Formats: sequence, C-alpha cells, structure tokens
Amino acid sequence: MCGITGYIDVNAGAEPDVIQRMTDTLLHRGPDGGGTFISKDGKVTLGHRRLSFLDLSENGKQPMQDFSETLAITFNGEVYNYKELRDELRSEYTFSTNSDTEVILAGYRKWGIGVISKLKGMFAFGLLDEDKQQLFLVRDRFGIKPLYFSLDNEKLIFASELKAILASGKIKREIDYSAFADYFVYRYIPSPKTIWKGVKKLPPAHCMTVDLKTWRTDLSEYWDLRVSCEREDEALAIRKTGDLLKNSLEEHARADVPVGAFLSGGYDSSALVSYLCKSGNPPDTFSIGFSNWEKSEDQFAKVVADHLKVSNKSVVADESSLGLIDIMPSVYDEPIADISIIPTFMVSKLARTDVKAVVSGEGADEIFGGYTWQHEFYSREYPDSFWGKLKQKLFPGDSVAFYAQAMAMGWFDNEELEKMLHPDLHRFIPEDVHWFYRKNFRKELTPIKGIQYMDMKCFMGELVLTKIDRASMANSLEVRVPFLDHTLFEYVFSLDESVYFKKEQTKYLLYKNIQEDLPDEILLRKKQGFVGPDVYYMNLSWYRNQLKNSKLVEYKLINQSYIDELLEESYNWKLWKILVMEKWFQKWMCDL
Repeated sequence: MCGITGYIDVNAGAEPDVIQRMTDTLLHRGPDGGGTFISKDGKVTLGHRRLSFLDLSENGKQPMQDFSETLAITFNGEVYNYKELRDELRSEYTFSTNSDTEVILAGYRKWGIGVISKLKGMFAFGLLDEDKQQLFLVRDRFGIKPLYFSLDNEKLIFASELKAILASGKIKREIDYSAFADYFVYRYIPSPKTIWKGVKKLPPAHCMTVDLKTWRTDLSEYWDLRVSCEREDEALAIRKTGDLLKNSLEEHARADVPVGAFLSGGYDSSALVSYLCKSGNPPDTFSIGFSNWEKSEDQFAKVVADHLKVSNKSVVADESSLGLIDIMPSVYDEPIADISIIPTFMVSKLARTDVKAVVSGEGADEIFGGYTWQHEFYSREYPDSFWGKLKQKLFPGDSVAFYAQAMAMGWFDNEELEKMLHPDLHRFIPEDVHWFYRKNFRKELTPIKGIQYMDMKCFMGELVLTKIDRASMANSLEVRVPFLDHTLFEYVFSLDESVYFKKEQTKYLLYKNIQEDLPDEILLRKKQGFVGPDVYYMNLSWYRNQLKNSKLVEYKLINQSYIDELLEESYNWKLWKILVMEKWFQKWMCDL
C-alpha cells in the first residue's frame, strides 16, 4: 500500500520541488521508500511513497517504467490476481520484477487501458503513456483506495490524500459550501465533491483519460454491479459462495510479509480468521473494546481467538480516548462524522505494532444483507399480514426517504440546515438534500436490492471505506477487504434475494458456510455495528467545552443559537457532526 502523487503543467512544465512537497506529506502511507519520475518533455512529474509487500527489493520501487521507458506508473494498492495475469502475459513481456505494479504495465501494453477490467483488487493509479501523450487516472471498483484531483486549463494535480494536493501550493483553501451543507446531511462529502472548491474525488470504478496534446479529458465508468434474479438451488449457492470467499482469502493472503486480521467477534471478521486458519495461514488478530460496556467487542473477539487458537491483542477505549478528536482532521483531511473514526484509528495503531497488513470484514453486510436497516426495510416492504400487504400495495413506500432516515445519525433537511447555517450560506443548500442517495437509487431493482445497492455506493463507498483507509494508512497499515471481491459481489447479486436474504437468519449464505467452525456464542450473537456505547459520545459538558468559542460561529458559518439549543436537549447526534466539522475548520482554515 502506498501514497501516489502527480503534477502536470502543459505550459510552464512541472516543478520537481512541487511533487516533492506533495509526496513528503504521504510518508505515513509509504515509509519504506519514495521516488519521483519526470517525463522526457518535463511536463509530467509523478511521485510515490512505498509500503512494500511484494518484491521487497529495489526492483519494486516506484514510480515504475516498463522496459521501453515510454510507460510510467505510480500505483497504490494490491492486484490480487497478479500471478495469473503475469502467467498470461509472460510470453509477450519480459518481466524484471515480481511486483503486481509491473503486471499493470505489461497488461497495458497488450490491452491498453482495458487492462483495468482484468484487475482484481484495490487500487488507484496514474499511468502515463508518453508515446500517445495520454495520462490515465484509475480507481478500483468499490473505491477502496482514494484518488483526488484538481484540473484547470493548464494544470492537473492528483494524489492519494487532500493534504498532498494542498501541499502543492497551487490550490487555494476555499471551502465548497455546497459540500459543507452536504456533510451535515450525509456525515461525509459525497463524490465527486470534496470540501475544497476546485478539488474533486475520482468516483469508484472510473477512469479519467487526459490527452496531454489537446488537454481534453474523458471520464468513464468501467464497471457497474450486474444484477439479476436467478433462483439457484440454495445448497449450490452456499457452496459457490464458500468457494468464492475461500479463493478471495487465498489471493488476499499473498504477500512477502505476514498478514494479520481485525477481529470483532462478529460473523464477518470471525469468518475471515476461520478461513485463514483452515488454509494454513493462522493470523495474529487485533481488537478494540470499550471500558464499562457489557457488549464490548474485545470479549467476543477473545472467544473466537481462543476457539481458533490464534493470538489476539486488544486496546480498550474510554472517555479519555475522545481526546483523539483533535488529530482526526489531520488523519482524514475532510470532515467525516462516522462515530467509529477514533476506535478505527486506535485498533489500526495497535495492529501496526506487529504487522504491516490485516484483513477486515468490510463489505459483508452490503452483500449478504446484514444491516439492521436492511431487515427493517425488508419487513416493511414484504409484510406477513393481509392488511400489511394491502397497505403496502395501496401506499408504497419511498425507498430513498427510508434510506435517508436510516443513514442520518442526526437529521438535517432543508429546514434544519437553514436553521443551523448562517443566512449567507442558505444559497448553498441544495433543493434536494438527498441528491446523492437519489443518484445511486436504481428503481429497476427489487426493493431490497435497491437498498443494498445504495449501501454499496453510498454508505460503504463513501464513508466506511474512506474511514478504514485513512485510519489505517495514518498508521502505515494496509487493510485488505476480501469480501470486496467483485466476482463474489456479482455472483450474490445475480441470485434471487430469496436465496440469500432471510428474515430468520442474518447473512444466510455466510452463516451456512461458518456454522460448523465457530462457537454458538458467536453464531447466536445479535448483530452489532462497530460503534461503542452511546454514552461514550453523550457527555454534554464535554461538547459544551469543546464548542466554546466556536470558530464556525466566529466565522459566521453556524449560528450560536443553534448550538445552544442542542446543548439544552438530553443528547442529539447533530452535536457530533458539528464537533467534527469544528475540529476540521480549526485545523485547516484557522491555521493559515
């Protein structure tokens, strides 16, 4: 796992000191080495920070060129089927490394940028073809790895993190106030926006082609989840799911260094550890708990670790851990108000003391139907009683409205935003505050698959994966997510939902594959998100102290009266959103 940067100036030529400043900010993403590439015409510079897993020698360093020295790439991620692709390309390309990065270069020579459709893995990269004078920016199918860019009439800047783009000195720190408003609705800044005016995210599963001769750009989506409704025999579906997951784990375990595992004691992480043990790769495991909480995950993780006979280390969060809120703006670059941003950072820091990479269970809830709101929605859309069915037929629900409520963690609509925001910002409030959910709602899907698809594109793609990438990479730790194998997703979503979505058993296909391998205490455990006890976040005196002399109020972004009203309530999750934004604003706008 690595950090990548790029700077192109088609008129003045790129400046080596700019790319160096940018790349230096990403040391945490790649402490094992760094490098810079300058194109023959001096207009393109690429930078790289390396966290090495394959071909640990100097041969694997980046940016990397192919044997013709006309192609150059700066690559962040892992291509899990690189061995199979390497074997396919060996007769047409002479490899000089054992890295997955060179496989991309070899694949590009054979298939052009179509090589991305053959890659299995998590990745973001910039690839320069000097002969064709084209640059390609690419991001993986689910958005596991980040990529940001800024493009104007003569310059292109891209990087793994926003802090690197700011370090270029070519971007003004100007807030996009429409994104500012979006944040309070979603808990994150939805793609392609960022918090900064003039900087965008490359959306997942997209490729941007930049013609360096004409300065024309083309943004294309190279993959979308194929969905159908095949009524496959359940026993066959269970077996196929198990085989696909087993294959994914084998590919994700490929590395020239040990790979550990996050372990919560839930189905997802426990399944991964179990599969690794059965394949002969028992991992060291790492967990987080919360003090004075009977549902603390570390106790369930220990049950699994003891059962599977693997080592387990845990860290326990308490009230003092909330002090880490002050460094979160440096970790995440953008405000992100998921309530597990601090615990995720803490368990990543713990794991990095022993390993450079772990596997984690992100994606399992999306694919197998594990979220509580999915089951609530299913019960609403498919009622058991006659009167319930009649009501549903006469008054069908609004899936987007339901989803927006489920995701809110502190409800903001147009009226609430107008109440909170200073009048000068009211013009930035979108007419449809739920535009991003609506953009990713596919009405041709069945109701439950429609919710799952929004989970994949919105909750997972924008919040969960952003959180896990930044928290882990801030600690120079790579997190691999075996459930996010696109062939596994495509298979499950090809099935009729009755095959995999059961009212009586959450994550049915996964459960059937692990029911013989884990203790009943884990199999019968009620679904629990990675959250912690509510009381951990509900100390009003702490919020009152943290928001005293608010910079958001001082700079006329948020009304003091709104904060005061929230502090008079018993507790409202809106306070957490405001505090996260307050800390971000203090870091990135008040330190100028």
